[in-house]
Amino acid sequence: MITFCIGLLILLFGYIFYSQYIVKQFEPSNEETPAITNNDGFDYVPLPKQKNALIQLLNIAGIGPILGAIQGILFGPIAFILIPLGCVFMGGVHDYFAGMLSVKNKGLQITGLIKKYLGQKMFKAFTVIIGILLLLVSSVFVFSSGDLVAERFLHQTNLTFSNPIMDILYISILLYFVIATIFPIDKIIGKYYPYLCALLILGTGFVFVGFFIHGITLQELDIHNLNIHPKHLPLIPMFFMTISCGLLSGFHSTQSTIISRTIKTEHDGRYVFYGMMCIESVIAMIWAAGAMHVYSNNLVPLSRIGTSSVINIIADNFVPTFLTFIVTIAVIVLPITSGDTALRGLRMIIAEYLNLSQKEVKNRLIIIIPITIVMILIIAWAKMEVKTFGYLWRYFTFFNQLITIPTFLCATVFLYKKNKNFWITLIPAIFFIFVTLSFILNAEMGFNIPLNISEIIATIISIFIIFSLKKIFIK
Repeated sequence: MITFCIGLLILLFGYIFYSQYIVKQFEPSNEETPAITNNDGFDYVPLPKQKNALIQLLNIAGIGPILGAIQGILFGPIAFILIPLGCVFMGGVHDYFAGMLSVKNKGLQITGLIKKYLGQKMFKAFTVIIGILLLLVSSVFVFSSGDLVAERFLHQTNLTFSNPIMDILYISILLYFVIATIFPIDKIIGKYYPYLCALLILGTGFVFVGFFIHGITLQELDIHNLNIHPKHLPLIPMFFMTISCGLLSGFHSTQSTIISRTIKTEHDGRYVFYGMMCIESVIAMIWAAGAMHVYSNNLVPLSRIGTSSVINIIADNFVPTFLTFIVTIAVIVLPITSGDTALRGLRMIIAEYLNLSQKEVKNRLIIIIPITIVMILIIAWAKMEVKTFGYLWRYFTFFNQLITIPTFLCATVFLYKKNKNFWITLIPAIFFIFVTLSFILNAEMGFNIPLNISEIIATIISIFIIFSLKKIFIK
């Protein structure tokens, strides 16, 4: 477990030291935050630091840090190093600046920040992209959480609309998403989500303790196993597109800007935004380790490798039978609680775009009703064919990583204008320009160009974009 433990230490020292450096570059002030100055009893509501942290962790987690981890570990033990390094130097930085720039700008959503720091053209393009992403997240998480409940607790094998039980599950979850989105943030999310987050931490903790009680088989990193993916997928870009939430996720920018409206003081940002990203990476590391063990010991059928079924196999191997239901509930909670906040974030972005006050329920319904209709159509389409979910998830992955770029660039402009070290955000932005471009150029769902040619094209475009950034900085 040496490589695994080194990864955990990278996360620990990264939070202790590097996050302090990031905070120093941002320079939080003692000014009143939007939660206090704009308190409307609905989206802008001051909440305690610990409650904000737990809500943030639950919002950003989704199923990604678990499902992504059990897929990402197929690359080998290098995942135990790349996950924490990516979190410390990219993921934590991304989440911190997304949240704190929003705090500095009266609780603007990520699209509003893009408009302010990057200009009208980027704003229009990424408003569409982020809208699509949040629609996909909300829709996919309705039926993915419904399927998890049906399989684990109701022992259903028919997960289609022809099964009335599935219809009831999907409708119930979708209805909950709508209700949670319409209610003030402190009534449902603020009241219950900290407890659900504690359940997630507890369930993952059971798995971790099980490593020591039952023993675990983990490979150590060496020169011969830098990439052992069974399908020979390239480490760059595929690892960084696969692991996403446990390392870096653009979705987090839409969630951090929700919590920016409930932060009491700017000094809470390091713990709430950067710290919770580190905790999410710990969760990803633990599930990646569990996955490596069950893969190495041939406990997973070949057809189920990398699927959500691995979650149950890990739980059954490391957690006592009478406690596995807690782990399962914790996992099921993830897509539900991220799906509803994705929908909330979409409502807030549209409201901000339309300059439509959200104090009145009717104004919330004006936005939510059309979105719900579109979600129903997406869910229906996704359940028509088994392959459709795979397509949706891959497009979600691409859009998810794509929107990390404007967040980093917004932070770069902010730091540049303050004469601070803007390289801490510009370098991750450049790297992910290359990663996302080479991915979509090479992917079958994209342009299906050979990888080496895709990387050359991505490099050329990345260089062009870098030189084009001068115009933004000069503004």
